[in-house]
Amino acid sequence: MHFKGQILKMSSVFGNPINYYLNLSGDLISMNQLFGKKLHLKHVGYQCVNCGKDKKIYRMGFCKECFFESPYASETILRPELSTAHLGIEERDLEVEKEIQLQPHIVYLAYTGDVKVGVTRESQVPTRWIDQGATFAIPIARTTNRYEAGVIEVEMKKHLADKTNWRKMLQDERESDVDLIDFRNKIEDFFPKESKQFVIDENEVWKLDFPYEAPSKITSFTLDSKPEFEGVLKGIKGQYLCFNDGDFINVRSHEGYVIELDIS
Repeated sequence: MHFKGQILKMSSVFGNPINYYLNLSGDLISMNQLFGKKLHLKHVGYQCVNCGKDKKIYRMGFCKECFFESPYASETILRPELSTAHLGIEERDLEVEKEIQLQPHIVYLAYTGDVKVGVTRESQVPTRWIDQGATFAIPIARTTNRYEAGVIEVEMKKHLADKTNWRKMLQDERESDVDLIDFRNKIEDFFPKESKQFVIDENEVWKLDFPYEAPSKITSFTLDSKPEFEGVLKGIKGQYLCFNDGDFINVRSHEGYVIELDIS
């Protein structure tokens, strides 16, 4: 089978295990059905996720110009506490920013090799946790907009990590004694006083079952360093494809890359 298209982040369907679909220019390829198959990847160009031009990808699937102009790549995407749409103040495009920011958000704890704190739109649960490769997750607050969630996250970051250590996540060394409910109860004291109203007492921890077993060694590669690659697909965790010999590629970090994919 032969495919060609622009890479977008893999779509996923929550289940036991999680089902993944590679998105190539809108064509969804069921990846779970390809375990044990040989995949040949060849990088043949770029297509910016915003302007669609064949320009080198700078970050998050955007060419450099679009990264600094598009509202979908604004600083508030990475730093929710900088959101201003609730004040009616535009950063790049107020209508887009209202759409993104003025909706319910979840502040959560997730276990990705370490316990981390994060923020996501409520509509992105549990997709956000799947993309991060979290084996366990629990919401700790529900806010009415992105700014309110960012304020909580800023305080939580003083005590917890907010980034995923991708290598620890892929090593898949689960700590059986990690109790996210107990962890949540201990850190509630760190909530800003004005944010106490958003605390939620969830007593159900999400458990995510990835189609994946950690190999003995982990080696990541990119299509910049290795524009042509061939390997047997062994598993998927987060947005990482795992091949034989412990080779990994992060699909999401290659958004906007155009590839040819051959399956045998």
